[in-house]
Amino acid sequence: MMTAPAGLNTDCALKVDHLGKSFGPATALADVSFAVPRGCCFGLLGPNGAGKSTTMKIVAGLLEPDVGSVNVLGLDATQNGRSVRRHVGYVPQDIALYPMLSVHDNLMFFGEVYGLRGARLYERIDAVLAKTGLSERRKDLVENLSGGMKRRINIAAALLHEPQLLILDEPTVGVDPHSRNHIFELVRELVQQGATVIYSTHYMEEAETLCDEVAILDHGRVVTSGPLVQLWNQYGAKAVYVQMDGFEQLPPFPHPCQVSRREHGWWIETEHRQQVMAFLLQQAEERGLTIHALEMARPSLESVFLKLTGTRLRD
Repeated sequence: MMTAPAGLNTDCALKVDHLGKSFGPATALADVSFAVPRGCCFGLLGPNGAGKSTTMKIVAGLLEPDVGSVNVLGLDATQNGRSVRRHVGYVPQDIALYPMLSVHDNLMFFGEVYGLRGARLYERIDAVLAKTGLSERRKDLVENLSGGMKRRINIAAALLHEPQLLILDEPTVGVDPHSRNHIFELVRELVQQGATVIYSTHYMEEAETLCDEVAILDHGRVVTSGPLVQLWNQYGAKAVYVQMDGFEQLPPFPHPCQVSRREHGWWIETEHRQQVMAFLLQQAEERGLTIHALEMARPSLESVFLKLTGTRLRD
């Protein structure tokens, strides 16, 4: 079980207040604020260019903001950068390994960067290789590994110093299903052990599967943040899905609805889901029709994202 180092705040893993960052005339972050509770997986979502990677680099101490503040585990990151970095692991979007070195030698190098030495370093290398399922590949050159294995070694390097906050920027881009599942299980295990994970992804289903809370960025601003359930209820499209024989189009509904075809049936967005389902059952009975599927659809994170940004995540 991971425990917070003595003297660190245990309520909030990360608090970002009014971050601003520009690169020349281009504004990357206009005003970014959000808070991340300890011991959760927090999704950072947004279209390309929304400011996700810039935010992550500032939190990791790789960039300085023009304005605003970052508080990590109770420490002001701008005033206590070295202390903060001891408790943060950062996995960039691009692979950051030495291809001509072995897996073991890469981990030796990164471990020494984090200040690990001797028996403790070897112990941590064994531990992170076991966590990522790559113990048997320790002698392999990195250049001979698959893309998914390289991603996992990148994560292993970030875990060597047992960070309380792990930042993962698009960790499953280009990986095989086996490595993707390994990464999912690793994230779940870390959260269960008390770590906090900041997870950026272009795959909405990953965020829905892994994340307890999310922040959605668009044009350098946070348009919403909070627990997934809260965002579903507040912004998600409420809908009924039906597959029914006998209709080229559905009959007029007694309540406001927006109807569209989906797969082999109809997707009916409405605030009156129970009444719409009762109406469909009544129509089927009166007309002798067969209903193959009728269900109340859970609001999706995709619909939340589309409503707030006007785009789909991978547009």
